[in-house]
Amino acid sequence: MRAYDLILKKRDGGELTTEEINFVVAAFTAGKLPDYQMSALLMAIFFRGMSSGEITDLTLAMARSGKMLDLSQIRGVKVDKHSTGGVADTTTLVLAPLAASIGVPVAKMSGRGLGHTGGTIDKLESIPGFRVALTPEEFAQNVNSIGLAIMGQTTRLAPADGRIYALRDVTGTVESIPLIASSVMSKKIAAGADAILLDVKYGSGAFMKDAVQAEELARTMVSIGNAAGRKTVALVTNMDEPLGRAVGNALEVREAIDTLRGEGPPVLQQLCLLLGAHMAVLAGLTASVEQAVPLLKKKMENGEALAAFRRLIITQQGDDRVIDQPELLPQARHVIPVPAAQAGYVVSIDAAGIGFCAMKLGAGRAAKEETIDLAVGIVSKKRVGDMVRREETLAVIHANRLDDVEQIKSTLLGCYRIGKDPVSPKPLVHCTISA
Repeated sequence: MRAYDLILKKRDGGELTTEEINFVVAAFTAGKLPDYQMSALLMAIFFRGMSSGEITDLTLAMARSGKMLDLSQIRGVKVDKHSTGGVADTTTLVLAPLAASIGVPVAKMSGRGLGHTGGTIDKLESIPGFRVALTPEEFAQNVNSIGLAIMGQTTRLAPADGRIYALRDVTGTVESIPLIASSVMSKKIAAGADAILLDVKYGSGAFMKDAVQAEELARTMVSIGNAAGRKTVALVTNMDEPLGRAVGNALEVREAIDTLRGEGPPVLQQLCLLLGAHMAVLAGLTASVEQAVPLLKKKMENGEALAAFRRLIITQQGDDRVIDQPELLPQARHVIPVPAAQAGYVVSIDAAGIGFCAMKLGAGRAAKEETIDLAVGIVSKKRVGDMVRREETLAVIHANRLDDVEQIKSTLLGCYRIGKDPVSPKPLVHCTISA
């Protein structure tokens, strides 16, 4: 079997067999297939696409290229949740303890961020002392003990995906639904969960800019998950404006604490309740989403959801005083309001632009090796449809340096489009996709 022949086959619209896909992935992971041949194959896939069978085969080959995590020692149905990412997307910090509070065993592996803010692991590290490096034994023990553990993603998980993505990133082949879907699902399958819940974002603050694209990606990932024996459900959700208010690591931890108290941004709370309800159904704890939502609301109201977050912090050696004393989280030296230049109604918000401003402050990474400033970020005070008075605060900048602040302030002001007439925001959920 030669890679050259497989490149020609895919270039000409042929369908690769399971054996051919396994050969390519194994050879590339082992360093026996040169980058230029893998790049050529990726470009052929980009233009020719892949059948559902090919996508599943590619996903499983990448999942099996490294260590497959065995979570069988954890009691109950393990449900993993993945978001395709967006601005002010604090859902994991809220959802993990919320789901654990009703008995869903949450064994979550998360990554670091590349872009406007850090990932879940970066955000948790803004809690003093919080330990994200757990052994597999500690990971399983914590879930069995308190129902919840979150650890950093190991490089031994789906290493083929990491190598392939590095090539896609520099060869113009990132925007391919078969390649995006197999990348996401290879890590989810290798992580060992019994069921997978996907939150696929669309809009200005998401990778997928329109709902049709996002729905296609969601259907592809659901198909992969179910073909791999993992019950999979996807929600396609709106990211045309920031989900929560806070964009920044410590700021998002504080917002997650507020949300677990039932005092967070309504849209963030709504989505977390809905995702938590789907997790409850996937775990077999309730028969329907409608049954689960009031149970989750009650856990917010009676403090049990927040107590689950406190247990997570304590078990992973963090300082749980941050729950009652959020000033113990990293705080920026400068807090600068951004006032509206005119009165009216917020017609639209450039979520990606707000994310870019947060990254310029140091809340995110433009490159993997960059260091994040955990204290800085932006808090948005308005949503689409809100009325605004002239000079009323649209957003607040949290900064540790002032050299770029005026430029960031100007850019941020341009992220809010204000008109004379009121508008209605888009629905949060575009659709739900299951088997």
